[in-house]
Amino acid sequence: MADKFFTLKQAGAFLRVTDSVIQEMIKSKLFHAVKKGNTFQISKIEIDEWLANLNDREVEQLALTKAVCRFSDYFKPRFIFLDFEADNKYEAIAEMSKKAKDLKIVKDHRWLYQVVVAREELVSTAIGKGVALLHPRHHHPSKIKKPSIIFGRSSNEIEFDALDNKPVNIFFMLLLHDDIQHLFSISYISKFLMNEENLDILRKAKTNDVIVAALTKSVLK
Repeated sequence: MADKFFTLKQAGAFLRVTDSVIQEMIKSKLFHAVKKGNTFQISKIEIDEWLANLNDREVEQLALTKAVCRFSDYFKPRFIFLDFEADNKYEAIAEMSKKAKDLKIVKDHRWLYQVVVAREELVSTAIGKGVALLHPRHHHPSKIKKPSIIFGRSSNEIEFDALDNKPVNIFFMLLLHDDIQHLFSISYISKFLMNEENLDILRKAKTNDVIVAALTKSVLK
């Protein structure tokens, strides 16, 4: 059977990682890229052989890399909103909703505010340690242009009816299309937040790049 070749983009889709990860694999000599026409391509047989020979540690590392790449599909540097002003939970939700509109994730920030407040009034989304995972009660793929996660940090600590009774100033707003995306993102963020050092980074970061680096690298540790 003739060998099949993938472009770098196709190889990334096959392994469920980003193009940059594929490029790093080539740089590390895990794969050999050959030029075919105007593009560089990788042999599928080479990829299959590499997958078949992974040890347990490498399988785990690949799974974590896939998770980071998947989270990065939803979370971008421009989705970070540092040190906004809010005195209570409703103002915080309003500010995050306006950010979603500014980013063109939703058309109507007033609609988003209403559905997130409705969810919040059922039970607080504050999970402790000063963090809240804001989200609507139901998925609204027709209202949300692209699955996205917004990060916000308020200047003030805000009472949010958290189980540990601690105020909140770190917010993730999960604007996703289905349960699979939602459960994956909750799991990813929860794992990240288990490390107190990660939380400290979120509290003290001065730039968006520091937040992005923490959320897409520290989870691998």
